Amino acid sequence: MYAQMVKSTGDAVKSREDMSDDERHFQDKVDANIKVEPRDWMPDDYRKTLIRQIGQHAHSEIVGQLPEGNWITRAPTLERKAILLAKVQDEAGHGLYLYCAAETLGVTRDELTEKLLSGRMKYSSIFNYPTLTWADMGAVGWLVDGAAIMNQVPLQRTSYGPYSRAMVRICKEESFHQRQGYAIMMKMAQGSPAQRKMAQDALNRMWYPSLMMFGPSDKDSVHSAQSMAWKIKINTNDELRQKFVNETVPQAEYLGLTIPDENLKFNEETGNYDFSQPDWDEFFEVLKGNGPCNTDRLNARRKAWDDGAWVREGLLAHAEKRAAAKVAAE
Repeated sequence: MYAQMVKSTGDAVKSREDMSDDERHFQDKVDANIKVEPRDWMPDDYRKTLIRQIGQHAHSEIVGQLPEGNWITRAPTLERKAILLAKVQDEAGHGLYLYCAAETLGVTRDELTEKLLSGRMKYSSIFNYPTLTWADMGAVGWLVDGAAIMNQVPLQRTSYGPYSRAMVRICKEESFHQRQGYAIMMKMAQGSPAQRKMAQDALNRMWYPSLMMFGPSDKDSVHSAQSMAWKIKINTNDELRQKFVNETVPQAEYLGLTIPDENLKFNEETGNYDFSQPDWDEFFEVLKGNGPCNTDRLNARRKAWDDGAWVREGLLAHAEKRAAAKVAAE
């Protein structure tokens, strides 16, 4: 598998001849599908890549609460409020699992948060778009969580053990989130003309940002080749994006909604849907901090971090006091 990856990506991945003995042993272990655990030897770049990916994944789960948390008090029924509240709570739990997984690599949660707030670490670009109507709660669950599932199910087989195991529960809960969103869209699509219009508008605005969630095309991705060789990633960005389109188009047709893409059509030869690529210039602008809600999202995270300082300080002081008492007792 590794030899095929080197051949297909040229110089993007270090050849076996250029590896140290430790690196070759590590690659053999990865190729044999043996999980890498925190105390195992690993290349520095493998560790850095994991910290970057898991950290950004954790930040995305936490920031992802903001567009939906905004609608908890405005949900149309008590049942919808309870469901949305449970979903937002799940996202907080996902962030916790992932921060814990990142900590096994030798980075603290404080360090990860500092990188986020200083702009040195990102989160998913989709959360920099506004949620304007209740129908957006459906579109977020159906499309955004649907894209997340497509990305995350393969991560249950990722090479790093703590990350792989964290993804098992996360994927189960994301499946609930996707169904919850689709149920909202179904209700809206079968409702009044105004509700149907809201559902179509939400789909129109969320479709291309959802396609961007898989990252840039493989030829433009900086990290994909090495991440694939190390089995941090299992599928390429383009493979996952195509699978997402193939599965989502029939769902939209069932709802009676129209995917906002004039070039969308089923290709009999490939067995896939042909579709238009998103505006990648827009994607990179959002990553730079120039999206509709970038400033609001970071300001919300910064305020939460600052407001919670007294809790962290109190817990740290308590831990230090207990540690000192333990040393004195010994």
